[in-house]
Amino acid sequence: MTLFDLGNTPTSQEVVNVASVPQRSPFRYPGGKTWLIPIVRKWLKQTPKPAPILIEVFAGGGIVSLTAAFEKLAEHVTMVEIDEEVAAVWEVILNGKNGWLAEKIYNYDLTYNNVKAELEKPNKALQDVAFCTILKNRVFHGGILAKGSGMIKNGENGKGLTSRWYPKTLRDRILAIDYIKNKITFIAGDAFEVLEKNVANPAAYFFIDPPYTIAGRRLYNHYDIDHEQLFKLTAQIAGKFMLTYDDTPEIRQLAAKYQLQYRTIPMKTTLHFQKNELIIADNFDWWPNSPKTDNP
Repeated sequence: MTLFDLGNTPTSQEVVNVASVPQRSPFRYPGGKTWLIPIVRKWLKQTPKPAPILIEVFAGGGIVSLTAAFEKLAEHVTMVEIDEEVAAVWEVILNGKNGWLAEKIYNYDLTYNNVKAELEKPNKALQDVAFCTILKNRVFHGGILAKGSGMIKNGENGKGLTSRWYPKTLRDRILAIDYIKNKITFIAGDAFEVLEKNVANPAAYFFIDPPYTIAGRRLYNHYDIDHEQLFKLTAQIAGKFMLTYDDTPEIRQLAAKYQLQYRTIPMKTTLHFQKNELIIADNFDWWPNSPKTDNP
């Protein structure tokens, strides 16, 4: 059996149309969770009051944190990201020169030579690292920041480098975040350390979306994590959690080992290949029309 040969796994959800979800992140993020937002909303609304605190330990593009803050689904949000380039963007947007970043993007003359010169500048200040990260995210193939990714040549409709460069949209998204940034704490740090510090907090909601077992190496700089340790920590959480993973035999075995229940959900990749993911949670009372067809 290959990693993708899993047979017919029952699911209870339809594929989500991501166009129905507000796009709030400045990133186009490989492995992003925009498609999961309708499910995340239900998870965060499982009690009548907003979640006291949402902790997103692998923040990446931050769509879950931003949705929770904008839609008042959590009283406070903590975002955690270890990747220095991605962290620089959130540091600047949430704690620094977000206006500078928004205007720099809006007024930038995007050409191959300008981008090359920008990326090659030495000794960048934090805001310059943030700008270069947004640049790479928009002009590299698939928005992939991992080493080995390169600039778009043809792009959409023959637009080449500018095919994913929407300066007004990016400026507007960055400036909009300014209105809710007081609800968000950003930590440039390690997911495992933050989990360990907060694992005993019964009021916390953890959204855990780690680098994936199959695609991680290609998509992320920090892809090599201890998945078993993550399951071990997750099983100790006193509050609520949602952990998302590729649907593979290895991950199902870890879920069984640590007695964590899960459901399957279909998603479409950027190449429109439909596959299943596992949603692992402390309970599924909130799950829509939850059939008892996955593990107990």
